[in-house]
Amino acid sequence: MKTLRIEPQGHGIVSVILDRPNEAYNLIDVTFAEDLARCLDELEAMPDLQGVLLRSAKKTFLAGGDLKLLSQVNDANGQDVLDLLTSFKHSQRRLEHLHKPVVACLTGTALGGGFELALACSRRFALADESLRFGLPEVSLGLLPAAGGVSRLVRMLGLEAALPLLTEGKVLTPKAADAQGLLDGCFASEDELLGAATAWIAEHPEVLAPWDQKGFKLPGGLPNSPRLAPMLSVAPAMIRQKTHGCLPAPVAVLAAAAEGASVDIEASFRIENRYFLPLAKGGVAKNLINSLFFQKNALQSGVNRPEGEAEPIHKVGIVGAGMMGAGIAWACASKGVEVVLLDVSQERAEQGKAYSTRLVEQRMAKGRLSEAEGEEILGRIHTTDDYQALADCDLVVEAVFENRALKAEVSQKVMAVLKPGALLASNTSTLPISSLAEAVPEPSRFFGLHFFSPVEKMPLVEIIRGKDSDEAGLARAYDLVQRLGKTPIVVNDGRGFFTSRVFGTYTYEGLAMLAEGIAPAKIENAAWLAGFPVGPLAVMDEVSLTLLQQVRDQTRADQQAEGQEVVERPGDRVLDRMLALQRTGRSAGAGFYDYPEGAKKRLWPGLLEALEQAPVEAPLADLKDRLLYVQALETVRILDEGVLNSVAEADIGSIFGLGYPAWTGGVLQFINQSGLSAFAARAQILAERYGSRFEPPASLIKRAASGEPFKDKNIMESNS
Repeated sequence: MKTLRIEPQGHGIVSVILDRPNEAYNLIDVTFAEDLARCLDELEAMPDLQGVLLRSAKKTFLAGGDLKLLSQVNDANGQDVLDLLTSFKHSQRRLEHLHKPVVACLTGTALGGGFELALACSRRFALADESLRFGLPEVSLGLLPAAGGVSRLVRMLGLEAALPLLTEGKVLTPKAADAQGLLDGCFASEDELLGAATAWIAEHPEVLAPWDQKGFKLPGGLPNSPRLAPMLSVAPAMIRQKTHGCLPAPVAVLAAAAEGASVDIEASFRIENRYFLPLAKGGVAKNLINSLFFQKNALQSGVNRPEGEAEPIHKVGIVGAGMMGAGIAWACASKGVEVVLLDVSQERAEQGKAYSTRLVEQRMAKGRLSEAEGEEILGRIHTTDDYQALADCDLVVEAVFENRALKAEVSQKVMAVLKPGALLASNTSTLPISSLAEAVPEPSRFFGLHFFSPVEKMPLVEIIRGKDSDEAGLARAYDLVQRLGKTPIVVNDGRGFFTSRVFGTYTYEGLAMLAEGIAPAKIENAAWLAGFPVGPLAVMDEVSLTLLQQVRDQTRADQQAEGQEVVERPGDRVLDRMLALQRTGRSAGAGFYDYPEGAKKRLWPGLLEALEQAPVEAPLADLKDRLLYVQALETVRILDEGVLNSVAEADIGSIFGLGYPAWTGGVLQFINQSGLSAFAARAQILAERYGSRFEPPASLIKRAASGEPFKDKNIMESNS
C-alpha cells in the first residue's frame, strides 16, 4: 500500500497511517482509493483486531479530492470519477462495518474528502490547535460533498443543523467544530489525543454507526415533518438571496440532503452522485476551482513574489488616520505588527485608533478575542502628530486624500525622518506611482500599497511597482501583506493601476445607464442578478461621489499637463448633476439612495426626474452583460499595456478586490469560459449598441482566431 500503512500498536489495536510518499500532503485519488480498499482487506482479515487509530504522517490529515481531476470532469470521463467516488464510499462503509471502534486522530487540517473519511469513523478526536480547520467546503468550489459527507452529516446533526454547514461550506476551528458536534474531543497534545483514543477503543469493543442501528431516527425529524417542512419550503429562496441565483451548488446540496434524509444511507449515497456529476461537469465549478484554488494558492505560495532576500517589516507608520489609515492600522496591529498612526493632530490620530477599539470590542463581545488579547492589539497602535515618531519605522504608508500636492508634501516630510533602508508606500488608488515618486529623493524606496475598504474585511492588497521601485523593497511589502493574512498581487505602474481602473468602468457604466434613462432599480437588479455583491449606484454612494470627483479632476489635470486630450465620458453629466445637488453619498446622508433615520436605505425616487432624463427600456441581458463585459474588456487592455503581470492576478484581483462575481472565475476566466470567439462577438454587438468602450481589442480578436485562452504557464488552470 503506497499511500497508507498499517502499524500494530499492541493489544489488538492498529494504526492506519496516511502517508503519501514524496508529497507534502495526502490526497484522495485513484491510487489512494485502491490502497484504502486493500487496507480494509487486511483489517477485515485480522482475527484479533480490537480497534483502529486512523492517523496521518503529514501536517494535514487528508487534503481531500484531487482537484486537478475534478476540474477536468466531462462527458468522456464522468463515469471514471463516479467509479472513484463509489470505491471510496464503499471503503468507508467497510470501515463502519468492521464492528470495531475506529478513531480519526486529527492532528492536522481535514477538509472536504478528508473530513468525509473522518465522518465514517466511530469518533473524531482533534488537537486543540486553532490553526487547524475542519469541514466540508466543497460548495465554495461549485461542488457538493459527494464522498458521503452530505449523507453522514445530515444523519449526525439533523437537517436543521447540517444544512448551514453544507450549503455555506463553513470551515471551522477545532473549538467551533467541537461545539457544532462534528468532533468528540479536543486535546492539548498528540500524546494526550492518542492516549484518549486508545482508552476509548478499550472501553468500546463493539461499535456500530448510529444509522446502522435498529430504530435509528433522524435527529430533528424527517423532511416532511411539521417542524422541518416550513423551513425546507423557504430554503431555496433563502439560498437564492445569498447566491443571486448564480451558484448551482448550494441548491444541489439542499436537494441531496433533503432527498437523502428520507431513504437509507446507501440510497442517499447514490443521490449524492446524481447531483454531483452535473456540478462537476459545469462551467461554474471549473471557474471556481481555477480561481479560488489553483490561482489563489499559487499567489499565496509566492509564485509572483518579487525576487530578492527581504528583511521582515516589524514596525509600520501610517500617515492619515481616516477610514483607510485606521483600517490599515488595525490590519497590522491585529497581526502583531507595531504601528505609529499619525495625523494633523493628536485628536485626529486618536479618532483613527478608536476604529480599532470598536473592532476589538465587537470581537470581544462575540468571544473571538479575550480582554488581554484586545488590550495587546490596541497597545501596538501608537498615535501621534509628530513626524519624528516615524523615524524607527521599517515602512511608512501614506494614506491621505487623492491630491498630488498633498501626497508630495507628506512624502517629503516622511523621507526627511525615515531611517536608511526604510520604505515609503502610497495607498493611492489611482495616481501613477512613478510620478508620485518624483517628490522624494530616493524613488527606489517608494512604491504603491493599495488596500481596499473596509480593510478588515477585504482580502486583497495591490502592490504597485514604480519604474524605480527596488525589487527587494517590493518583496518586503509582499511578505508583510501575507503576514497580514491578505492575498497580494503585484502590478506595474499606470493610472488607476489594475483594480481602480477596472472598478472605474463598473461605476461609470452605472452612470452611463442612468444618463440613458434606464431605471435605477433595473440597474441595481441587473448587477445583483449578474452576481455582483453591490450595484454600481450603491457602491458609488459608499465610496462617495466626492472621491469620484477628486479622482476625475486629478486625472483631467494630469492629462492637460501632459498635453493629452480630455475626453468626456458617458455618465459625467450625471456625476456633475449629483454633485450640484449635494447628493454625494451615504456619508452625506443622500446620494443615489435615501438614508432615512432608523430605516433601510432606498433608491431616491426622484433620481431620473432630477437628471431631467426620460425613462427608457433596455434588455436585462444587455444590462448584465454591460457590467460584466466592460470590466473584462478593460482588463484585456490593461494586460496588453503590461500593467498586469499574470492572468491569476487579474482573476483573483477582480474577485477579491472588486467584487467581480465569483461564479465567473474572474475577469479573464469569464472570457475563457464564455468562449473567446463568442465573447468577442457579443462585445461587438454591445459596442454597436452602447459605444466604443465595448470594442474588443485587437489582441482579443487574435486570441479568438487562434483559440488560445488566457492562462499562466506556471499555474495549473482549468480553461475547458
